[in-house]
Amino acid sequence: MPMTTTFTRLALSAGLALATVGATQAAEEDVKIGFIVKKPEQAWFINEQEAATQAGEELGFSVVRLGGEDGQEVLSAIDNLNSQGAQGFVICPPDVRLGPAIMNRANQYGMKVVTVDDRFVNGSGEPMEEVPHLGMSGYKIGQQVGEAIAAEMEARGWDPQEVAALRITNYELPTAKERTDGATDALVEWGFPAENVFDAPQQNTDTSSAFSAASPVISQRGEFEHWIIYALNEESVLGGVRATEQYGLGAEDVIGVGINGSGAAFAEFSRSNPTGFHGTVAVSSTQHGRQTAESLYRWITEGEEPPANTETSGTLMTRDNWQDVRAELGL
Repeated sequence: MPMTTTFTRLALSAGLALATVGATQAAEEDVKIGFIVKKPEQAWFINEQEAATQAGEELGFSVVRLGGEDGQEVLSAIDNLNSQGAQGFVICPPDVRLGPAIMNRANQYGMKVVTVDDRFVNGSGEPMEEVPHLGMSGYKIGQQVGEAIAAEMEARGWDPQEVAALRITNYELPTAKERTDGATDALVEWGFPAENVFDAPQQNTDTSSAFSAASPVISQRGEFEHWIIYALNEESVLGGVRATEQYGLGAEDVIGVGINGSGAAFAEFSRSNPTGFHGTVAVSSTQHGRQTAESLYRWITEGEEPPANTETSGTLMTRDNWQDVRAELGL
């Protein structure tokens, strides 16, 4: 074989190898993911998306931040991501029952999916184990809420028989039910009378919806002077607290404990006068955003599939320690 031919083939082989390496590096550099949340205006989700974006800036991938407040918006967001060349997305779905439809659309485009906060369920209502998930144990977090309320009632010397519990519920969302069930069970185990727990079903998961749900319940139970309040998040608990204020109840008559640890809680703790919002079980939304974005990126670039289910824990944040807990959790 002539030396020139051998040299040419070697050069071509080396060129192809370099081209392959270059393409791989370019692919990693060009990684784009989506981050879809059900309530883009809420502080929790703003923090998650910002943390994901920061992780992308540090690791070299881009994040497209989108909202999906119903099924149609989510499917449109996935179409949008596909048109931009995204290889996958993180999502907190507006309805966990949309899981099969969302995965069908994602699979059509060859996208990888990680859920955050709320986990997809299938047609039988069972978790979709095949979709990696990062969230918190709703039941355990709820128990922490119940234990915090019980401890504060004890500290105030309240007789539980004379206290009403406002349980702001959203049973369409399994995560919400887990949290409120956990809080109720912890309270009843402590000695709180189950018959003093009153439900206020909310249509949404924000403050105004909770206020609308709570007001008639409080109005109908005027015999109680002391109230405790819990729900799936701190925005909903704040709605309940605002409702008690409407009926003339002060901070000394109300113990509300939420879940998350976001701007809504920080604003309440920063008020010059204390309110019935006693505290919140803080979970790092920053950690949720960063960790899911990073794990999706490594799945795309390295083929390393994230764990099927990762659960984070919470820390009680009150008016007395909120600055320290905020710094500790990077909120």
